[in-house]
Amino acid sequence: MTQDQAVIIVILVATMIMFLWGKWRHDMVAVGALIVCVLTGLLKGNEAFAGFGHPAVITVACVLVLSFGLQVTGAVDALAQRVIPKSAGMMLSIAALTGLAALLSAFMNNVGVLALLMPVAIRVASKLEIPPGKVLMPLSFGAILGG
Repeated sequence: MTQDQAVIIVILVATMIMFLWGKWRHDMVAVGALIVCVLTGLLKGNEAFAGFGHPAVITVACVLVLSFGLQVTGAVDALAQRVIPKSAGMMLSIAALTGLAALLSAFMNNVGVLALLMPVAIRVASKLEIPPGKVLMPLSFGAILGG
């Protein structure tokens, strides 16, 4: 095993331990590991940060900002109240959200649809007292089928 391989294994193990420990945010741990790789000479600085300019990364970042803005303004609550009838049970709520995701993804990017509807789905799941995964999986399937 070369010295570079040993160093990267140590960085990887330390990063995994910090992820599992949960004391620091995951994004900060990941960026910290990237910086350590640059400081130890495993990566060149221009190579390490080149991916941040990729259109997919920028799209996901913009979608996260949009989703947070919709939550803060209350648009998520308004959409949840309009889409899901008050007396709807679990099956009808999931079907309504999945259908809406399929409809929207026919005209929008799937990532955008999911960013818009994920907070609604999580709110619906908490209202119905079910795990969010039971609502989020059908939501993603609807987005895939629609677009």
